[in-house]
Amino acid sequence: MDGVFADMEAELLRQATLIFGESMKRRLEERREPDVAPDGEAADAPDDKTSERQAAAEAAPDNVPSTMKMGMSARQQRRLWRHVESIEDFWQTLRELEPGVLKRLAALTLERRWEIIFLTKRPETAGATAQVQSQRWLEAKGFPLPSVFVVQGSRGRIADALGLDIVVDDRPENCLDVVVDSKARAILVWRADESLLPAAARRLGIGVVKTVGESLDVISQIDAASREDPGVLTRMKRLLGFKEAANA
Repeated sequence: MDGVFADMEAELLRQATLIFGESMKRRLEERREPDVAPDGEAADAPDDKTSERQAAAEAAPDNVPSTMKMGMSARQQRRLWRHVESIEDFWQTLRELEPGVLKRLAALTLERRWEIIFLTKRPETAGATAQVQSQRWLEAKGFPLPSVFVVQGSRGRIADALGLDIVVDDRPENCLDVVVDSKARAILVWRADESLLPAAARRLGIGVVKTVGESLDVISQIDAASREDPGVLTRMKRLLGFKEAANA
């Protein structure tokens, strides 16, 4: 949910500013820019402080945005997360990244008889459970009666266990899990500069889109094609920009 539908990063940035001040906000906003020199060459080798933050990033919870992982020490991340966990019904406070997209998804779900499961790794906070908060948030944004699954572990194994057809995620590593550990197709919502997209994404058959709205366009086309053509897999690959195998 976070990074696809809900803007957790903006709210975490706001909470980090309340705790650590404006200097932290500036530092985290700077992390949104790639570490590349103006001429396009890689920046200088990281210093000890950068290496320390890299180690902290690797040890941070999976659902912490990478820009925040790299801008904060492990101690700061723990303090921020303890603060977040103390906020009653924190998950209901987030804004929708693409206003109206959940209403559109709800309409498509009803029209096309899709079955949707929202996956999230949200930790518990004060107030209602993470699952209930997520359900209330989705309903408030226009998706009635949502199925929310608070998960741990590989997205791929979850997709395989649930028999999912398509998984939409904003993290390349989650999409990789899906294509490796399940029969589901993965669509990566990549809002950053395309030059920063991991090269393995398309090579491993992961569809890439700029927005959730674009992913709904693609899935709607796949659904329409599958109703008319049993051999929809080839068309599906073409719609998502997948490369055909040499022996296809």
